[in-house]
Amino acid sequence: MLKQQRHLWDLSPVDLINVQQFAQQVMNLSEYRKKLYEYLVTKMNDIAPNLTSLIGEVVGARLISHTGSLSNLAKCPASTLQILGAEKALFRALKTRGNTRKYGLIFHSSFIGRASARNKGRMARYMANKCSIASRIDCYSELNTSIFGEKLREQVEERLDFYDKGVAPRKNLDVMKAAIEGITNAVSEDGDGNDKNDVSAKKSKKKKSKAEAEGEAMDVDKPAAGEDEPQTEKKKKKKKKKKHKLEETQDEEMATGAANEDVKQDETPKKKKKNKNHAASEDVEPKTATEGKKKKKKIQNR
Repeated sequence: MLKQQRHLWDLSPVDLINVQQFAQQVMNLSEYRKKLYEYLVTKMNDIAPNLTSLIGEVVGARLISHTGSLSNLAKCPASTLQILGAEKALFRALKTRGNTRKYGLIFHSSFIGRASARNKGRMARYMANKCSIASRIDCYSELNTSIFGEKLREQVEERLDFYDKGVAPRKNLDVMKAAIEGITNAVSEDGDGNDKNDVSAKKSKKKKSKAEAEGEAMDVDKPAAGEDEPQTEKKKKKKKKKKHKLEETQDEEMATGAANEDVKQDETPKKKKKNKNHAASEDVEPKTATEGKKKKKKIQNR
């Protein structure tokens, strides 16, 4: 019996090759996953450092990919960011008039997992609020720092302690002041280091400018002869343009003079016609007056 079982457990060489290939594929996939994760960490730290320090690289990348870009995520209010990823369930609940979902992709954050079942909805709402702030800072700020994200993460942890133990958290104003002070200190330290680099760069630029000036002084006469030709061509073009303009003005004056003469000739016969009509009307008026007198005399005689 034992010999038969051993014979069944033994693998043929073909089976061994297949098992080795499968194991190699699993190892390659795990290495590929590690490389992808490293790439995601570096990319998210460059694009959205505050969001990654607050909620993590994976959840932050899922939120950005779901909305389409960091700017679209920054435009979303906290209420929509809270339900991102659970739109179908939300609309189904609205149709059936049931309870709406309290969280979407934010549920994968470690903070909501650490909260109690009663406080998960509150924690999701608070997390969505802080994520919207962090995404807006990442989208519209010029400094690439994660200080705001770290301070927001501290606020979320304090809120967890408040829900569990009742410890009062700090005010948002005090936390933001501390974050701004940290940024100013970091900027001042960077400025001191950059000043030293700027001084050395200026010295090297001065040396290069001196060398270029000496080289240009040696080559001043060479381009001078070649520069005269384009200047003469420009002068010729200007003269041609002036002549053309003078000819155009003369033609216009001639045309306007001829037009004025035609207008005068057209006006004189109109005046004569008017005078003739006026004389004819004067001749007609006295005739009508004599006729009227004759009629009156006839009436009186009768």
